[in-house]
Amino acid sequence: MARHLITSAIPYINGIKHLGNLVGSQLPADLYARYLRGRGNEVMFICATDEHGTPAELAAAKAEKPVADYCAEMHDVQAEIAAGFRLSFDHFGRSSSAQNRALTQHFAKVLAEQGLIREVTERQMYSKADGRFLPDRYIEGTCPNCGYDSARGDQCDNCTKQLDPVDLIDPRSVISGSTDLEMRETKHLFLRQSAMKDKLAAWIDSKADWPVLTTSIAKKWLFDGDGLQDRGITRDLSWGVPAQFEGAPWEGMEGKVFYVWFDAPIEYIAATQELSAQDGTDWARWWRTDAGAEDVTYTQFMGKDNVPFHTLSFPATILGVNAAEGENWKLVDYIKSFNYLNYDGGQFSTSRGRGVFMDQALSLLPADYWRWWLLSHAPESADSEFTWENFQTSVNKDLADVLGNLVSRVTKFCNSKFGTEVPAEVVLTEREEALLAQFREGLAAYEKAMDAIQVRRSAEELRALWVLGNEYLQAAAPWSVVKTDEAAARGIIAFALNLIRLYAVLSRPFIPDAAQAIMTALDCEDWSWPEDLDAAIRTLPAGHAFTVPENLFRKVTDDEREDWANRFAGRRD
Repeated sequence: MARHLITSAIPYINGIKHLGNLVGSQLPADLYARYLRGRGNEVMFICATDEHGTPAELAAAKAEKPVADYCAEMHDVQAEIAAGFRLSFDHFGRSSSAQNRALTQHFAKVLAEQGLIREVTERQMYSKADGRFLPDRYIEGTCPNCGYDSARGDQCDNCTKQLDPVDLIDPRSVISGSTDLEMRETKHLFLRQSAMKDKLAAWIDSKADWPVLTTSIAKKWLFDGDGLQDRGITRDLSWGVPAQFEGAPWEGMEGKVFYVWFDAPIEYIAATQELSAQDGTDWARWWRTDAGAEDVTYTQFMGKDNVPFHTLSFPATILGVNAAEGENWKLVDYIKSFNYLNYDGGQFSTSRGRGVFMDQALSLLPADYWRWWLLSHAPESADSEFTWENFQTSVNKDLADVLGNLVSRVTKFCNSKFGTEVPAEVVLTEREEALLAQFREGLAAYEKAMDAIQVRRSAEELRALWVLGNEYLQAAAPWSVVKTDEAAARGIIAFALNLIRLYAVLSRPFIPDAAQAIMTALDCEDWSWPEDLDAAIRTLPAGHAFTVPENLFRKVTDDEREDWANRFAGRRD
């Protein structure tokens, strides 16, 4: 049994996330975690809410709530929606936890002792109208690289270029909209990423199996222009992990907190510590290489905008800390990154309320419908686009017509002709042997794609397995055979019922609710992966009782499609 640590990029606390956020990190991470568990591996799947920094303050101010109260409420909301999508986190933590505060401060202290943090007095944007310094996300303007007119002070969402507020053209305060800004002196801590450049480059070069998207972004930041730059890791904010604390090897950082991109990845570790505090889980065996984590394979999932921080800044932190005696922290082994999912000719946007959001999606259809479409259209090699026409087609053809139809036909036919028990022992004729040979080949292709975290390919291979079952049933035609050879018809249906159980097991990572519905109808709790296909196809013996399930999937109508397209064409209120 292998051990796998999986983390999904932690979503900002500022509101409910859209479907693009879901497919860019949490959902494919859940797919992989479920698959690995299904194969008998030990899995620790961690996520959390990212609660510090400017987005939290701005969202709380808009909601007219204290930021701590706002974050607590939104964490519960996001956790509930995640459960609605059947995201199987072992723990869904909070970056505002005491564990994250302590660990972030510890890492910063060790980095300073290693000479990897420097104090910098710099000039920063100050808004006279607001009476305060403006951290990067409190400033918007035009990107000097691509011309996007709503770039933030830390990064352009359009071209992903890292920015400083002074780079923006025509900058304005997000708080008041004021353009009456001036530069004033303030002191901050900087992570000396430049000193880690060679070590980071060698580490990234050693990851020959990483997606091109991941390594290309990392190397662009490493080598383009002036190369990897030192990064400010504190901000003039009140909400966050305090940068001045007992034992800190610096002074004068009162009123400042650590930058959210410094403390947020550390929450992966802290969230596991949070779980440990709740149930006694040994967090160190997942994160400390001197406590068992050397046997762990650690995989991260994220959208491409998060790649620079996970390939450079967070690894620089871990590598820097590990240079100190007694510090033995686990580095990521594989980073699965995704492009953007666009929405009907434009971009999804949380800040601008554009697209279908996770709570809205669940109000329209159950989670499996969305899970299947998003995963089967995951933006792996390029950006992909959600359209209502494509969604309707995929749901109706893949889920309703292929898998749902097979389950319905087999169980209803058996009920009508033989009752609600498996009508015979499985005996393999030449037809079944041929099907199993094809199935075995398809299963190997499915496992290969899932092992490689090729999400779209995995969906294609799974659907192909469903199709094999439909083709078998159509060719075997038990509704005709029963007229002349009832025993043969019983054998066909016994085989088909066992095939349906296999589909439940194999489909569970993609569509867990439908898989459970199949298993419940079959009165079966044997979720074992078909390592031995010949044995697996005989799991349900003759006489095993079952019930005819409700239709697994209903079709999306043309009227619904048109209504939803109109309803979600504009901004979310």
